[in-house]
Amino acid sequence: MITSGKELQLDMLGLNKIDEVHRNLSVESLIEETVKNGEGVIGPRGVTIVDTGKFTGRSPNDKYIVEEPSSSDKIWWGSVNKKIDESIFDELYSSVVDYYNKDNSKTYLFDGFAGFDPSHSINVRIIAKRAWQAHFVNNMFIRPQNSELDNFTPDFTIINASSVQNKAFKKHGMNSETFIIFHLGKKIAIIGGTEYAGEMKKGIFSVLHYVLPQKGILSMHCSANVDEDGSNAAIFFGLSGTGKTTLSTDPKRPLIGDDEHGWSDDGVFNFEGGCYAKTINLNPEEEPDIYNAIRRGALLENVVYDPHTKIVDYNDNSKTENTRVSYPLNFIENSVFAKGKPALSDHPKTIIFLTCDAYGVIPPVSKLTPEQAMYHFISGYTAKVAGTERGVTEPTATFSPCFGGPFLTLHPLEYAELLRKKMNKFNVPAFLVNTGWVGASAESGAKRISLPITRKIIYSILDGTINNSSFEVDPYFGVQVPLKLNEIDSSILIPSNAWKSKEDYVKTAENLVEKFQKNFAEYNIDDEKIENAGPAKK
Repeated sequence: MITSGKELQLDMLGLNKIDEVHRNLSVESLIEETVKNGEGVIGPRGVTIVDTGKFTGRSPNDKYIVEEPSSSDKIWWGSVNKKIDESIFDELYSSVVDYYNKDNSKTYLFDGFAGFDPSHSINVRIIAKRAWQAHFVNNMFIRPQNSELDNFTPDFTIINASSVQNKAFKKHGMNSETFIIFHLGKKIAIIGGTEYAGEMKKGIFSVLHYVLPQKGILSMHCSANVDEDGSNAAIFFGLSGTGKTTLSTDPKRPLIGDDEHGWSDDGVFNFEGGCYAKTINLNPEEEPDIYNAIRRGALLENVVYDPHTKIVDYNDNSKTENTRVSYPLNFIENSVFAKGKPALSDHPKTIIFLTCDAYGVIPPVSKLTPEQAMYHFISGYTAKVAGTERGVTEPTATFSPCFGGPFLTLHPLEYAELLRKKMNKFNVPAFLVNTGWVGASAESGAKRISLPITRKIIYSILDGTINNSSFEVDPYFGVQVPLKLNEIDSSILIPSNAWKSKEDYVKTAENLVEKFQKNFAEYNIDDEKIENAGPAKK
């Protein structure tokens, strides 16, 4: 619908010269606007294809939080949450407002919700100058009924001014001309200098990471699914490349959500109304649900597309490894939402931590004690493989606290304590699953654990058959490792047995243990039980 800025009270934000606002346009209208504006093209099966320009991923070094009285004593200040003076925010905010008031191009606005549990959802308003960015947030957040728009008041607003750059960034002591700034007191964020749409999605996630834990709700960077009857919920934590989206988008288990959830005293609920899946090396046979979701209404980012042959080359990483597709949650036919129910569940029965260990020493599957679960949650380990990012020439250990470090606003221990409380209260076991290499490192040329094997492992956890196995303690990580697991080749279950050279295994394992210990020491966590639950040299 077209309305006025004044009617939506945008003048209270300083946006007082916007006569026409294109509010909550239909997907078809947004597609039409994207093509008409020259922002994108229509590809196979009607999917919209866009490029996000110079930035094909988030800009964590350009993200700031305003230091102001209402929030400053709660924030986990540091490299993730960099302080910025309110006066600088005001100056850049004026630039953003001035741009909107003077620019004659269309203004697009989305009003919707973050959080399927109405008791804990927030009203989000996102203002943008790109039709495809409005399309993106329409895909990613929970879309309101028309009646819900009548008296809509936003709890948090993002103003996206991707064309605006901060030319005075050096004077301000900032990283670059790009800025993503949150004012938690005013409940507003501004974006400039980057077109990457993920900044809006993760921006709201960061806000929920601030708001919800203060209400006793664990905000989580995880995926979740359930059995066909809606029971036996599982949550999957994992960094990019570990298989979080792939493993939770399972033909046998309806999906709750692929990325962001809350865990309240009532159960688990998805924050989002859509999915944002990586498409690099997308294989329709191994990931049919994601592949089939790429159709009209979905939005492909930064893929290599030949307009003459009408073919998308999902294996081409010449633009970026971070090629993405966003689509509404109901595009996954086997999702709770597509079946006509809200994307939420009872309390989880299982927690699975996913890692892609490129060093080849973490077992394919292991059981964790509650303290080990805390340790691995705080650590958030995976390993980048050579070639996945510019400059990565060998396996590189990556640690991201709570498997979502860039989005945490509070100290990691606050989320970890909430996890422990909920695991204990609802008696939820935790497992560590390695989707990477075992018996050799990635650089050796060995093959990664196959997706079918990992799925079998996941099924054995979810149906409880893993508990029928005998276990032994891993010598370095102290976790319980099954000696036998259904028809899976037992030679890969115990890393020390899978390595041809015991000497190489010991050297590699001890090297990874050191990396874990060095990383964990940064958090200054005064809890011997948790610290002692981590890996140690023999």
